[in-house]
Amino acid sequence: MSLRSSLAALGLATALAGLPLSHAFANGPTLNVGMAASDLGTLDPHRGAATQEKILLAWMFNGLVRLKPGSVSLDSIEPDLATSWTISDDKKTWTFKLRDGVKFHGDFGQMTAEDVVFSLKRAADPQQSTFSADFANIDTIEAADPLTVKITLKKPSASLLYALVDFQGGYIVSKKAVETYGADFKLKAVGTGPFAFADYKGSQSVTLKAHEGYFRGAPKIGQIVYRYIRSDASRDLAYTSGEIDLVYGRQDQKWAERMQAVKDTELDVIEPAYQGAAYLNMSHKPLDDLRVRQAIAHAIDVRQVVAYKGALVSFPPKTIFPAATLGADLAAKLPAYDPEKAKALLKEAGFEKGLKLKVVASQNITSLGPAQIVQAQLKKVGIEIEMDVVEHATYHQQIRQNLSDIVVYGAARFPVADNYLKEFYHSRSTVGTPTAVTNFSHCNAGDADIDAAADEVDQARQIALWTAAQEKIVAQLCAVPLFEQKLVWGRRKGLDYGYKLEGSLSYGPLITEQTTLTK
Repeated sequence: MSLRSSLAALGLATALAGLPLSHAFANGPTLNVGMAASDLGTLDPHRGAATQEKILLAWMFNGLVRLKPGSVSLDSIEPDLATSWTISDDKKTWTFKLRDGVKFHGDFGQMTAEDVVFSLKRAADPQQSTFSADFANIDTIEAADPLTVKITLKKPSASLLYALVDFQGGYIVSKKAVETYGADFKLKAVGTGPFAFADYKGSQSVTLKAHEGYFRGAPKIGQIVYRYIRSDASRDLAYTSGEIDLVYGRQDQKWAERMQAVKDTELDVIEPAYQGAAYLNMSHKPLDDLRVRQAIAHAIDVRQVVAYKGALVSFPPKTIFPAATLGADLAAKLPAYDPEKAKALLKEAGFEKGLKLKVVASQNITSLGPAQIVQAQLKKVGIEIEMDVVEHATYHQQIRQNLSDIVVYGAARFPVADNYLKEFYHSRSTVGTPTAVTNFSHCNAGDADIDAAADEVDQARQIALWTAAQEKIVAQLCAVPLFEQKLVWGRRKGLDYGYKLEGSLSYGPLITEQTTLTK
C-alpha cells in the first residue's frame, strides 16, 4: 500500500471510529452521509450559518412556506406550515393560516400560532439570531387565533415570503423546547421536519431519526447518520468502500469525473452556483479610467477560466451574479474577449507600453487558479500583475482594507438580485466605509435603481429596476464575471430523492418523507 493510501486509510479509520454502521432503523434503512467538516457547530436553526449546518437543518425544520423540493427558484414558493396567506391592499399586513395538527418532534406537542410568533420574533432578534437583518422590515407579529398569524410591516413589501421560506431565519421552532432546553437547544433542537435529532458524537456524527408523526407522512428512511469526515481522501474512501451512501464532493472537475466512474453512482451538480468575478478597484489609479477597465475586460477570456474549473461543474457567466437568481439579466451585454481591442484601449488611455497592477490573492486554490489565469491573460496585452499570495484569512482582511487593485472573489447568496446588488455593487457597501460589505470595486452606478427596487411592491417593476441596475453596472465595468460553479454531490443509484434535484438552498439534497434507499 502506498504512503498516500495508508494515510487515507488511517484518516478513514479515525473518522469512522465508534460510528454506528447499522443499515436499518425504525421502519426504514439508514442513510449514511459524508460531510466535509470536522464537527457540529449548532443545531439551532436561527444560528446555523455554516454549510455543514444548513444541510442538516433542512432535514429537521419547516418554514411557513417552502421552495418546491429540488428547486432554488423563488417562483416555486408553495405552502409549508402555512396552508394559505392573504396580503392587504397596501402590502403591509400579511395573514397566514396554519396547518392544523402539525406535530413537533418528541413530546413537544402540536404547533400553534404561538410557536410561529415566538420563532419569528426570535429570528428577528440580533441577540438570538444570525439572520435578524432579514426581518428588519417587520413591525409586529401577532397570533390572531391558534391557527392564524398576522405580520405587519414597517414599509410595504411584496417579498416578505423570501424571509419565511424553509431556510435560516424562516425555520419554525418549538417555543416549549427552547424554553425547556435553554442553552442546550443548540444540541437538542426541536422542529417539525421529517427527521428529528437522536444523537450527537463530538467530532464524529449527528444521528437523526424519522419523525413518524410528520404531517406529510412518515419518512421512508429510518435514520440518517451525518458523518464528519473533513479529509477529502478519507471521505472518498468511505464512499467507495460502501460506508456512506451520499457524499459531499469537491467543486472540482477531476473529482466529478472520478466519481462518475464509480460503480452504481450518480453525480448531482446543483444550484445555487457561486460566481467568481474580478472586481476592479476604481478608487485606485489607473482603474478610475473606464478605458483601462474596458481593456482588462476585453483581455480576459472566461472560456479559459471555465475550462480550468471544468465543464462538469462550471459554466460561463450570464451577468454580474449567478443566473439562477430572481432578477438576473440573462441578456446582459458582458464585454467579449478581444485582446486587440484591449491593446487599443490601453494605448488610448496612455498606456501603450503597458502598466502594472497589484493583486492580493488567496492561497485557496478555488480563487488562486482563476486569479493566475487572469494574471497570464492580462500579461498578453501588456498589463503586469504583481501578485501577493497570502493565507486565506489574511486575504479576506487585506481585500477589505482596500489594498488590492483587482479582487478575485467568489460568492453565493440567497437567490434574489437585491442581495447581490446591495452587497457587491451599492456604494453603501464599499470596503473601507462604516457600512462596508463586499463592494471591492467602489461601484456606484446602480445605486438609484437598487434603492428604488427595494421599495417597489410590484415584482415586474422591481425586476425592471434590477435589470436597469445591472445594465449600468456592466457599463461602468465594476467587475468582470469569470465563472459560475455549482455544488457537487455523489450518491448511490439506490438513493432516490423522490423529486428531481436541480438545486437546494441548503446546499445539500433535501431528504424528505418521499426519499427512498435501496441497498
